[in-house]
Amino acid sequence: MLDARLTPMVKPLLRPVVSLLSRCGISADQVTVAGFIIGVCAVPAIVGGLFNIALLCIVINRICDGIDGELARQTGSGSSAGGYLDICLDFLFYAAIPLGFGLANPAEWGVPALLLLCAFIGTGSSFLAFATAAEKYQIERPQFAHKSFYYMQGLTEGSETILFFIAVCLWPQAFTVLAY
Repeated sequence: MLDARLTPMVKPLLRPVVSLLSRCGISADQVTVAGFIIGVCAVPAIVGGLFNIALLCIVINRICDGIDGELARQTGSGSSAGGYLDICLDFLFYAAIPLGFGLANPAEWGVPALLLLCAFIGTGSSFLAFATAAEKYQIERPQFAHKSFYYMQGLTEGSETILFFIAVCLWPQAFTVLAY
């Protein structure tokens, strides 16, 4: 719901970094993989109760996720394979954060983490199923003209998920309530 409003504000902020990475010969796929590795480092930080470090890892991951697509477009290196890598690693990252909370405190956070993972699998499946149908039926995608594939906007998109991750890192004691 917030992605369509926030993306146009964020993209201009990323352009100087994208230009620098392009001049240095860094590829979009390299940014995708590095962002994923940094993002999943949030899991041991969460398990260890180092929520500020987890938050930093999450923020860097999301910045990399914004940079990789812009970098691919700027360098003309965008591809279906790059889009596939990006979305697969995004979904794994999204699943890793609730997993970290479930591992950190199984007695209190285990069930909410499992329910959250189930919800993420449901939304991720519908996301990809719709992308497949949109491609097959050539659905126009004016709001996502430069994306690897089309997906439906929804009540909860990437922005809301990241706001949730930020909130649970800032207030981990509220994980159960926020996850439900």
